This record gives sequence, C-alpha cells and structure tokens, in this order.
Amino acid sequence: MSGYVNPPKKMNPIIRAGVWIAEKITGRQLAPARVLAWYPKAAIGSGALEALVAHKDKNISRRLLKLVRLQTSFAISCPFCIDMNALNYKEFGISDEEISALQTGETDKIESFSEREKVALAYARTAVQTPISFNASLIRRLQKNFTEREIVILASTIAQVDYWGRLIQSLGLPPAGFSDKCEILNLENYATLKEDK
Repeated sequence: MSGYVNPPKKMNPIIRAGVWIAEKITGRQLAPARVLAWYPKAAIGSGALEALVAHKDKNISRRLLKLVRLQTSFAISCPFCIDMNALNYKEFGISDEEISALQTGETDKIESFSEREKVALAYARTAVQTPISFNASLIRRLQKNFTEREIVILASTIAQVDYWGRLIQSLGLPPAGFSDKCEILNLENYATLKEDK
C-alpha cells in the first residue's frame, strides 16, 4: 500500500471492524478505509455516505447508476474510482465503445446510450467541473428526462464519487486492483501525482 499517508498501526476497534467488513465484501484491501482510521469521525462519516448512496433504484436502472459513477470517475481523473466503479462493467451491458466515450466525454455520439443516459452523463461531467456552471439547455433536458427525486439521486451519486475521488487523490492512494486485467481503462493515464520539473 503506498500513498502520502500510511494507515495507523493501531485502529479503533469499531473502525477495524468496519474495515474488515468492507474488505470482506469487496475482496480487496481498501487503503482509503485503512488510512481514514487516523480520524475515526471521517471514517464513520465516509462509511455512512457510502452505505446510503443509491446503487440501485426502482426508477433508475443499475446500468445508468454505474455509467454515472464511471463518468464521474473519469471526469475527476481518479484511478482508484475508475478501477472500483469499472468492476464488472460488462455485466451492466456497458461496451468497450461506451467506456471509450466516457473517457473522452463524447457520449452524445454513441447511439447505444439512451437519451436519459446521455443527459445523465452530461450532467455528471458538468457537476464536477470547476467552477460548476450548468447551462439552461442541459437543465431543461435533465428535467424533461428525470423526476425531481431522480435528479436528487443522480446529484448525490455524482457528489459521492466526487467526494471519494478527491479524498483518495488527496491522500495519493493507488487503485485497489478491481480491474487489473482491463486495459481499456488506461488507469495509468489518470495518475494525479506529477513529477517536479
């Protein structure tokens, strides 16, 4: 495990149990959970955020939520997030062509994306740019294609990935190896640590 911060040698027992559960569920050693043990309030808050964000919903397909998480991961250039959110992407009916479009942000050109997907992906890219600046036509498309409840689900999903991405990148934590054998993700292109010149 490498990063700017190493996990503490001793963990609060509650945090240790939470890390054990998270790693049991994912089958991977999770550096973010371990490093957050330095500050238990952040660890607990981050765990609660993760547990409460939508991964499925009766009105928004799991594929669409997966696409939004992936688009946000690519937009914020977070290798850990891309690695984790790309896990089993083909099981969600996401093609390599669609992954490539998420990487470039040119999703409107891909016919296999539905109109709802295209709007949600544009919304995700816009929500994580700095400064955030939504144009009225995107918001009209969003309101035409999604209910108010669904917009809140999309916004909270985008914000959750953005939170994790910025936290993980700020700590310099590497991908966990969820998609090591997936070359199309090009994780090395998203490294955020730049060498001094």
